[in-house]
Amino acid sequence: MVVSQFPPIRWRLLASVLAISGTLLAADNKRPAPKNAGDKTGDKSSANYNIPLWEEGKVPLATGNGPLDSPFLTVFLPPEGKRNGGSVIVAPGGSNIMLMYGVEGMDVAERYNSWGVTAFVLTYRLSPRYSENVRVMEGKRAVQLVRSRAAEFKLDPNRVGYIGFSAGSNTARSVAGTSSPGDPNAPDPIDRLSSRPDYLALVYGVGRASQGESLKSFPPTFLVSAAADTGPALGNAQLFMDLIRAGATAEIHVYQKGRHGFGSGFGSPEFSDWMGRLELFLKIGGFLPEAN
Repeated sequence: MVVSQFPPIRWRLLASVLAISGTLLAADNKRPAPKNAGDKTGDKSSANYNIPLWEEGKVPLATGNGPLDSPFLTVFLPPEGKRNGGSVIVAPGGSNIMLMYGVEGMDVAERYNSWGVTAFVLTYRLSPRYSENVRVMEGKRAVQLVRSRAAEFKLDPNRVGYIGFSAGSNTARSVAGTSSPGDPNAPDPIDRLSSRPDYLALVYGVGRASQGESLKSFPPTFLVSAAADTGPALGNAQLFMDLIRAGATAEIHVYQKGRHGFGSGFGSPEFSDWMGRLELFLKIGGFLPEAN
């Protein structure tokens, strides 16, 4: 057993520093999307850029106006000739106090790019300043925002996926469970669009169904975890059974060895194949057609 050399107060301070550092790193590229964003060449020379979820000064429930108060999406474009109209929102984990932007963000977005899918990594607001309800609201807004820019990025608005890791997975579960078709009378045109993801990938999140919840129309769901990570593994197994009983589409992979936080699994002897399994799941479901 490893015992921390840091007392609890110092651990909280360290976590806060990491949270700020990770979010500021993601925000370093923060600039408005170019007007011809959908026509950008998607080769390796194309810079990633950020799109705010709301206009400056209009962020709901904001308690300040700093980089930790303004959620945004970072755009990762596939190569021009590989784009197939698919898109995905990537929600990294980090216990809601930091963002694991590398192995649960950029690595995953780049893997999706290799499949021809445009990826949007979500930088959401963190605890203790913001609650889970705020993060769920941001996840739903992210889905609506991607749909609102489907023509610009040449995306199919009916193939918008959502993949979450750990805390980001728990939020993704709630995004799907509380999504709506949109409000046709909303003053903001983005709010008129559906916030329901077309599929979910929940990676080592607990994900249990709530009491009395109807799962019949739940999006197709891919679940993955490690058996030794008992909370997510058992929660995933329960959700899988509940989805199948309800007649929804689901697939589960529980690895016999390993740990929490394996991210994309790149180079791992236990987990290196899980994203390949996700790719097959998406192909079978019609979410990964040939490139345009």
